[in-house]
Amino acid sequence: MKNNAKSYREIIALIGIALIVTDIARTSQARDFADKSNFAKIDVPSSAGYTAPNGINAQGDIVGTYGAILNNNSVTRGFLLSKGTFTNIDVNLPGAIPGSTNATGINAQGDIVGFYASDNGNVGFGFDEKGFLLRKGGFTAIEAPGSTFTVAYGINSQGDIVGWYFDSGGNEHGFLLSKGTFTNIDVPGALAGSSSAVGINSQGDIVGAYSDSGGNAHGFLRSKGRFTTINVPGAIGSFANPSGINPQEDIVGAYSDSGGNGHGFLRSKGGFIKIDVPATFGIGTQAYGINPQGDIVGLYFDGSGLTHGFLLRE
Repeated sequence: MKNNAKSYREIIALIGIALIVTDIARTSQARDFADKSNFAKIDVPSSAGYTAPNGINAQGDIVGTYGAILNNNSVTRGFLLSKGTFTNIDVNLPGAIPGSTNATGINAQGDIVGFYASDNGNVGFGFDEKGFLLRKGGFTAIEAPGSTFTVAYGINSQGDIVGWYFDSGGNEHGFLLSKGTFTNIDVPGALAGSSSAVGINSQGDIVGAYSDSGGNAHGFLRSKGRFTTINVPGAIGSFANPSGINPQEDIVGAYSDSGGNGHGFLRSKGGFIKIDVPATFGIGTQAYGINPQGDIVGLYFDGSGLTHGFLLRE
């Protein structure tokens, strides 16, 4: 559910690990995005005004979601963009509802994760959302234990998967799926049922978001057992939506400024850099994925309100 994904509220908790939270409020100019020539548009040729790249791997392969019209119906399909060629991703597992696939993450081996709707719906949501892993042409469903709704969002080179789920009480939890074992991700001290996990790198560092006990949203980084709060300077409530992290711990995401304008951000070496596509492209930039080379993917909106993807090369 992309609307839920855009409002990531997440953090990871492992019992017995000390929690160290630090506010980040510095800015940096480690990279300069003033040269707009490094931006390239991404539009699936058959899209109906919605292309949203979500992840990029070391080889430059990009996965995402796009809207299409099939048999006069609006549908959602995943896509893989590799070496200039688009390939559709449609989950074909039993019960999968056609036109409900969202591709969100890809690792160096080409394994892809995402989520889809199935027809064994539950009363709370009217349908059952499940995560998926696409590996060597075969789909595997991902369902967190006790969940009614599961989203798989990020995958690293070891095959570790992060995401979030809702339990039977409607509470949201992050999860880490590693070697077949699910671990809940719930930050101590966070508002109950407000955690989710979105991105993971090869070292196992995880980014996401959560809400504190006062209902204020924050981003987070969990690295080597330490939790760091991520608040973007100048954002409404200083809230950041982190969504991607690479091995250098460069983090990308999105935020809104005090005027309600959307921007992407890069957090690198503790500082923040704003990411905006060229004015000739559009507005409302959101960054979702970053690879080891520092290439970034995301989306923006044109003057007609249509959604397009972008690739920002290092």
